[in-house]
Amino acid sequence: MEIDIEDKKRVVAVRGDKSDPLFGGYTCIKGRQLADQYHSSSRLRSPLKKNPDGIFEIVSSSDALDEVAERVDQIVSKHGPRSVATYIGTGAYQNSVGVPVAAAWHKGFDSPSFYTSLTIDQPAHRSSLSRLGSWEAGWQNFSDADVLLAVGYNPLVSSYGPASGLQGTDPLVKLREAKSRGLKLIVVDPRKSELASHADVWLQVKPGEDPTLLAAILHIILTQELHDEVFCKEHVELDQLDLLRESVAPFTPDYASERCEVPAQDIVLAAEMFAKGPKGTAGSGTGPNMAPHGTLMETLALTLNVVCGRVLHSGETLESPYMLFPGDTRRAQVVPPSDPTPGASHRVRGLRGLAGEMMTNALNDEILLEGEGKVRALIVSGGNPIQAWPDQKKTLEAMKDLELLVVIDHRMTATAELADYIFAPRLQLERADVPNVMDRRFPKIYTNYTDPIIESGDDVLNEWEVFEGLADRRGTPIVLPGGELPVGTGLSDGDIIDYVFADARLPISEWRKNRGVIHDKPIRVIDGDPENDARFAVCPPDVYEELLEVQNEQLSAGIFKDLDYEKFPFRLIGRRLKHALNSLGSELPGLAEVATTNYAYVNPEDLDYFGAQPGDLLQISSPRASVVGVAESDPGIKRGVLAMSHSWGGLSLTDEKVRDIGTPTNRLVTSDNGFDRITGLPVMSAIPIQVRLISDEELQTQV
Repeated sequence: MEIDIEDKKRVVAVRGDKSDPLFGGYTCIKGRQLADQYHSSSRLRSPLKKNPDGIFEIVSSSDALDEVAERVDQIVSKHGPRSVATYIGTGAYQNSVGVPVAAAWHKGFDSPSFYTSLTIDQPAHRSSLSRLGSWEAGWQNFSDADVLLAVGYNPLVSSYGPASGLQGTDPLVKLREAKSRGLKLIVVDPRKSELASHADVWLQVKPGEDPTLLAAILHIILTQELHDEVFCKEHVELDQLDLLRESVAPFTPDYASERCEVPAQDIVLAAEMFAKGPKGTAGSGTGPNMAPHGTLMETLALTLNVVCGRVLHSGETLESPYMLFPGDTRRAQVVPPSDPTPGASHRVRGLRGLAGEMMTNALNDEILLEGEGKVRALIVSGGNPIQAWPDQKKTLEAMKDLELLVVIDHRMTATAELADYIFAPRLQLERADVPNVMDRRFPKIYTNYTDPIIESGDDVLNEWEVFEGLADRRGTPIVLPGGELPVGTGLSDGDIIDYVFADARLPISEWRKNRGVIHDKPIRVIDGDPENDARFAVCPPDVYEELLEVQNEQLSAGIFKDLDYEKFPFRLIGRRLKHALNSLGSELPGLAEVATTNYAYVNPEDLDYFGAQPGDLLQISSPRASVVGVAESDPGIKRGVLAMSHSWGGLSLTDEKVRDIGTPTNRLVTSDNGFDRITGLPVMSAIPIQVRLISDEELQTQV
């Protein structure tokens, strides 16, 4: 992007850089609001401390760190290291060093209580790759793919896709280019999303039935022997391949058609199209990850890549740069399957965490459940648990139960309103940074390094400075790839970047010297180690058992115990929005002009069934709770389905301000019934619901 600055303090213009070799001037509507974000009168510009009367007062960063460090020391001394937790939200992931420094801070005093938004968004991406095994060189590249199978993701809106999928770097242009060279696109989605509108085959699946559909596609490929037999003989556990055939045998096209409400011939067409490739991958997004049996769904999608041999081979190169990772080569070999949840044990639902982090879906329980290990202090960095975590009511109770709540955010979120301390962070243009999130996903060798270009003069801290300041005051270490951080020595952003990315294949000193865009040689794939005998585990016992569960449940809502399905005939799914990033966006004027609520998108025939019109209010009830949504017509959505975006609303458990701030769909979610057997993630999409028309007057009487 090109940004015009006055006096090193004020953003006066924002535009795309047309000379950029990857983006070519493409920007998203959210990024174009940088001036409003920086100069908003509601932006927090100093730390705040809540006084005994519940009023926030300005306090210096130094004093706030002193007091928080003292409180953390007291809590650790009384309850142990596990009692102090950190939650990293989506906002913090836009900062390349805040997350690794926070994780290292936890390791410095032996606290396993490190949580992130990944484990309530798409946790199956990590757990499935561990259980299945992975290919060191990665899946095939999108740039020369013949086919793409996209299960419930929409990069034309989210600007993000799974590895080897269509990414958000001018995605519409990139998709058109791919289609013009012959790419076949298969989209699985209950609504005709922006991506689905370009599909050669659109499978309008019933929400929650993605595992059924993918099992049927595998059944067709294996029955017709369309799989890559040579690759499987060399790299797949053959007894498990036979067991997979047996497990998916009941999922015939006709059976899947009835459950998924998709024509059987379209399922066969999609299976044959994907298998014949010969190049191209399958991947999934947030919606199906949050739906019933999300880990199984992700496993089956990745298994399609395995049985069809969709990996990079010796002599090929990776399209993505991986500039922040070590090494210029990757081996063409299997990384052996491992425990999908090797992390610390939870005290609820028999859960274990992922490597290096615990499961956020269990954190409100970890706060509320009495006994050893109870979380007493929480630091929230760039997140908004009240609107994001499963079960809003339980999350509210958890926040109020804490002895210490610290929030790092540039705005007064619903969660920040409950905080004891708020640290105001520096924003993108006020810090040095590198593109950590997209480094593994840029579809060509591309990266950059940026210096801060704005000096706000405010008492704002980079996220890493909060954790470094606490480590300095508490005398605990922060150890990063570059060694132990010399805390308390006046470190800069650049110093921290050097420590965090000390193993980058192109030294950070070279990034800093070149600035701008840096071109480097691609990562080459070399022969595998002849001593490596690892093989993919395409049907371990828990996959076999869960496929039986899905079959026995008859429908996806069967994951819930003692649910009267007839009372909840509709399904609520998630939906990405161009003008909002989870709970971020509606406070900015340019984005508020688009919408101030997360509309409930409904098929027009269902609107007629409810006796409603666009703009009317709908009361949406799950077995757990109710929300109210503003109706909007969407002729592309499947009948019996409502779509709403995640992370809206406020602190209230009622929706009298729904037209102004939206409503949090997490209120409908329960973590006590219907959760994933691996990750513990409760059903947050394809939620069974009932719907009725409600008037504004009736809504006000419910408050």
